[in-house]
Amino acid sequence: MDWQEFLQGESGRHGLSIEQTETLLAALFSSEKAPLNQVKLSGDLSIEEPTVKQRLGEIYNKFSASFPELSDHQGAGKLKILHTKLKQKYYYQTSQSVVVPKVSNSSPYAEEFTSLIEEKIRTFCGRKFVFDTFKQFITENPHGYFTIIGDAGMGKSSIVAKYVSEHKSPCYFNILVERRNRPELFLKSIRQQLIDRYQLPNSEDADLPTLLAKVAGKLTAGERLVIAIDALDEVAQEAGENLLHLPTTLPDRVYFLLTRRPYNLGKKRLSVSPGVLVTELDLRDEKYANYNQDDIKEYIGFVINTDSEYNNGLRNWIQSRSIADTAFVEQLADKSENNFMYLRYVLPAIAKGDYNDLSLKQLPDGLQEYYQNHWVRMGMEAKPGQLMEIVLYILLEIGTPIPCEMIAGIAEVDECDVKKVLEDEWVEYLKKQNVEGELCYTIYHASFLDFLKAKREMDAKRKIFKEVSQRIAEFLEQGMA
Repeated sequence: MDWQEFLQGESGRHGLSIEQTETLLAALFSSEKAPLNQVKLSGDLSIEEPTVKQRLGEIYNKFSASFPELSDHQGAGKLKILHTKLKQKYYYQTSQSVVVPKVSNSSPYAEEFTSLIEEKIRTFCGRKFVFDTFKQFITENPHGYFTIIGDAGMGKSSIVAKYVSEHKSPCYFNILVERRNRPELFLKSIRQQLIDRYQLPNSEDADLPTLLAKVAGKLTAGERLVIAIDALDEVAQEAGENLLHLPTTLPDRVYFLLTRRPYNLGKKRLSVSPGVLVTELDLRDEKYANYNQDDIKEYIGFVINTDSEYNNGLRNWIQSRSIADTAFVEQLADKSENNFMYLRYVLPAIAKGDYNDLSLKQLPDGLQEYYQNHWVRMGMEAKPGQLMEIVLYILLEIGTPIPCEMIAGIAEVDECDVKKVLEDEWVEYLKKQNVEGELCYTIYHASFLDFLKAKREMDAKRKIFKEVSQRIAEFLEQGMA
């Protein structure tokens, strides 16, 4: 797909008229490096400048749902913003190769998710009430969708990983920060997993309903197919159809185990035919409060007593303050607000001595306060414009795994200075992965991504970031050259 085809596709997806599409193509396609201005567009299209301005305004309105920056920005510069955002999207779609998953001899999972699953289940605790409820669902119903709902950090991905590890189910983990969240990637992965697992001939181009029908015909008595899909809220897909094109009908003995964050009722993205049951388990529901609290306490106890990486540091911190184990578990569980992501950050931080200057009562309350506490402790508010801000901004804007060398090039600083920021100040928030032989970094979790997006210090309109944004755009241009 070339740049012109991409722009035409985006025009159709956003409902542009023929005239608006003509204007968009003239503005963004005829010039490779920068959009044309209104005067040049008026001449090229042989129309008056007020007409050009009107069309551009209509284009911005239609693209604002995908790029809120267009609504937030006041005055000139919107066409440049749209150009940069579309270039980024085009670069992501054309440069990211589709991974064809394989099941290795040593693992029952698709290779692309093996490390993620193993990481999630390493310290997994509890959630029996979730698994029992789902087991009852697939026992009592011929087919259907079962969705686990919860806020960021409540352990939804770990639940899916644990289920997949025990039942060897086909699976897909949508990962926003890795751009592994598009329908075509999901179908490619699940198709290959089903072909490998069930020996489905002539299915290399089959759609999901066809694949499910073929598998259903191979299931033995008492056997079921459960496909587990994590983080539907992170899927990148235009509105108007089921997320990931999930089928509206299902064969008997075929089930989907789904997870997502809460959304408004008006944004529901799963519609099914009559007779296909859709059940939801909301982890935030008050009836599960005691179960959640028990699981949180079990996890804290596990790390204190069993995790060889952190238990000594935790015990030293607890004993130096003359705190009973039970009191530590109870009070930290309350502070966690039933959020496992909070514990994933706070327990290692305590063990490493980051909170030696704080009492148990002074530890942050909840995940958002933890993020803010770390932000302040890193001096992000006391030293505006420092390298840490620039590195985080680059990671936030690029959105895909990027090597340290590239970050240093965009920031125009020494690579060793960037590596210090990545490895010392923000290492627990970043995911490291090998991409074609290079060590690359992305932001680890969507909850931290949300925190950064909400920070006024990360606003792209700040003077410090305008030049950085231009360098990022130039980097993306070079990537497509």
